Amino acid sequence: MPGGEPVGEAGYHTCMVTPTRFPILARNAIACALLPMLLAMPAPAWLPGATVAHAQPAGLPDLGESSADELSPRLERRLGEAIMAQSLSDPDYIDDPDISQYLNAMASNLSAHAPSDTQQIHVFPVRDASVNAFAMPGGFIGINAGLVVAAQSESELAGVMAHEIGHVVQRHVARGLVQQKQTSIIMVAALLAALVAARGNSQAPEAAMAFGQAAAIDAQLGFSREAEREADRTGFQMLSASGYDVNGMASFFGRLMALSSVNERTSTSFTRTHPLSLERMSDMQNRARSLSTGAAPPPSPPDFYFVRAKLRVLQAASGQDTIDAIRLLESRAMEATGVEKAAAYYGAGVGYLRRRDYAKAQEAYDLATSGARDHVMLAGLAIDIAMAQGNADKALTLSRAARERWPLQTSLAYDYADALQRTGRHSDAVVFLNEQIARYPDQPRFRQMLATSYGGLQQPVAERRAMAEFYSRTGAMSAAVELLTQARALSRDFYEQSQIDAQLRELQRRVKEENDMLKRFKS
Repeated sequence: MPGGEPVGEAGYHTCMVTPTRFPILARNAIACALLPMLLAMPAPAWLPGATVAHAQPAGLPDLGESSADELSPRLERRLGEAIMAQSLSDPDYIDDPDISQYLNAMASNLSAHAPSDTQQIHVFPVRDASVNAFAMPGGFIGINAGLVVAAQSESELAGVMAHEIGHVVQRHVARGLVQQKQTSIIMVAALLAALVAARGNSQAPEAAMAFGQAAAIDAQLGFSREAEREADRTGFQMLSASGYDVNGMASFFGRLMALSSVNERTSTSFTRTHPLSLERMSDMQNRARSLSTGAAPPPSPPDFYFVRAKLRVLQAASGQDTIDAIRLLESRAMEATGVEKAAAYYGAGVGYLRRRDYAKAQEAYDLATSGARDHVMLAGLAIDIAMAQGNADKALTLSRAARERWPLQTSLAYDYADALQRTGRHSDAVVFLNEQIARYPDQPRFRQMLATSYGGLQQPVAERRAMAEFYSRTGAMSAAVELLTQARALSRDFYEQSQIDAQLRELQRRVKEENDMLKRFKS
């Protein structure tokens, strides 16, 4: 599967352009200076859904009106969009379709039961072993791999996510910024852009503000204990209405609090950034008791165990970490039964595949599927093993069969398109990829793959246009302009030239705005 491939890198043909990598300070300055104009710009097309301005939710506690004046929901969304556009190439951003689809399905289920309309939620996984989650401006929520690994049930994971969605519903990010009295929009932008820039130098003092480190956000925004309780209350409402075990939030937070109380040095990132207290824990437990039906909690679905096993491997920061994760998963597989056993062997298979030990990966897959165990992520692992061994024909057969079994799984669409390309079926790939683009317009990688097939068919204009669209949807405007300029020079069709001219004018306008704002920032 295509998870982990850095966004913005291309190497299929010589015409492909890698976006210019500005020095950290320059990129930071662009982000900071450009954000004040975001209200006048269209929302990035790669994001699911258009930006929608929402009023302050009715019936929720009012912590003050200044936040609505200083940072409107619309501008807050644009701030989050700007950060995400720059963060897609961050090595700690886990680009895995299976994990993202699972997390966002859970978020969609929870937010559908929010007490009032809220901004669209977009959840993304972060390659960080610490137990933490965080809400960013505009409805973007980061979930550390370590948090999913630490959860003992899906309801525990849902409890944490419901809490973070509660922060979004209550607009605590906007209020926190105002409480810090950084009322200048540029100051707000500088604060948020630092989260992106810091990853460029992990040794710098500001590296503590890196994307994926929720402590940075909470340290800057300083969510109050009252804000945490509000997020708890709102989260409980969503958790209960969505059908999850209401004890999940209290049990997970309680376990983290107990761990933190043993030794200050063992406290988790979550407890440091989301202050827990006996009063708050008592409130959670009372709410859980009042909402509990007394029935046995529903079992966690197979997806939870497979996603958790995969993230245990993907959170590894070194080769030794990967080896340790494999050993742990194999040990657990020996003790577990049913789906938990299959998921553990699956995770070990993912680990072996990352270490290029294909024989061991196949052995782990065989153990996971013994007893006719079937799951979409197991099907994906089989495809990955075949592809890694250079057997594209087998991968094509497996991916075609898997798509018939799970037609709505986006990871399998990527696998099938990849297999078509590797077997030289570029004409079929173009048809298929255009169908996927129409179905999933917010998935830019389909356009990147489309460029590959157009290149394989020796259609340089279409190749450059598709890749330019990919770059424009992932924030690399200069690269998009360069490719469209090349396409314009190569085209001999007047209608096609007119279309490219219109695209170029729009992109050049946006690039000019960036440059003008950068000059203003430097002055």
